[in-house]
Amino acid sequence: MAYIIKPLVTEKMTAITEKLNKFGFIVRPDANKLEIKKEVEALYNVTVVDVNTMNYAGKNKSRYTRAGLIKGRTNAFKKAIVTLKDGDTIDFYSNI
Repeated sequence: MAYIIKPLVTEKMTAITEKLNKFGFIVRPDANKLEIKKEVEALYNVTVVDVNTMNYAGKNKSRYTRAGLIKGRTNAFKKAIVTLKDGDTIDFYSNI
């Protein structure tokens, strides 16, 4: 199990959540929509209507510092946008 890595809590995702009842998650790249749906329903006790997924490729980054040019790479990840049934909601801040 454990396909969900972490919930996606950003300004953009919060705005989408308030308007459309959609929640974002960073998931493992090998997870499919059915596995994501099953895990979200089990973890948060909600009814999932739809799951959309996106794969993000890692990008090369470089910056100039006093020590010289530093090169690196950002991580590749998969994002899932989960649409819930009307009336259902997920509270990410309940166990802080």
